Amino acid sequence: MSPTPDSIKQLIESSDLGDRLRGVNQARELDPAAGYQLIMQASQDDNARVRYAAVSQLDTLGDQNRQETAKLLRHLLLNDPEADVQSAAADALGGLKLTEAFEELQSVYHTTDEWLLKFSIVAALGELGDPRSFDLLTQALESDITLVSTAAIGSLGELGDPRAVPLLLSYVQADDWQVRHRVAQALGQFDTPEVKAALAQLSQDTSATVADAAKHHLPE
Repeated sequence: MSPTPDSIKQLIESSDLGDRLRGVNQARELDPAAGYQLIMQASQDDNARVRYAAVSQLDTLGDQNRQETAKLLRHLLLNDPEADVQSAAADALGGLKLTEAFEELQSVYHTTDEWLLKFSIVAALGELGDPRSFDLLTQALESDITLVSTAAIGSLGELGDPRAVPLLLSYVQADDWQVRHRVAQALGQFDTPEVKAALAQLSQDTSATVADAAKHHLPE
């Protein structure tokens, strides 16, 4: 029998953790309007696993009520005791392009010691597309956490600010092929002679993954 809003509500309100997790998962089978309020309810569960599973769905469901969703996600970003829930909130804020949360994202980035949260915020800023992100992303490039600095390269590409070009060009010969791959993808968002020359160079990279990414952004 297919799950219904009532059957899922019973699971989400169960005292059994497994039931609540199953309810959050089954909510994916409902239409967005029916699933939204149930997922919002589960996003405030006492258990972090339930909150994480629910918040991870809000980037697709949050458009049902953007104001209500933004309020909850900003609260979780600032106040949730679990870094993975905060990270899921940052992901959803970016996915929904809720630019009103930029200052909170910036503040948490500078105050947290959690690498996962820093990474999620940097990645979210690329999706967010707010021009104010440029300075923070520039700082994130210098992070000693490789995942964070690599994410910053990608987000600077998504942001599309031409000031990023010279910063990105400095990574074209990075030792790590994964960094060069991200650079090739990021540079593909720009169209200047310097960028085309760099992409041509990357198209001959020893890593086939890097070379293919660069070729994708070069004219046939």
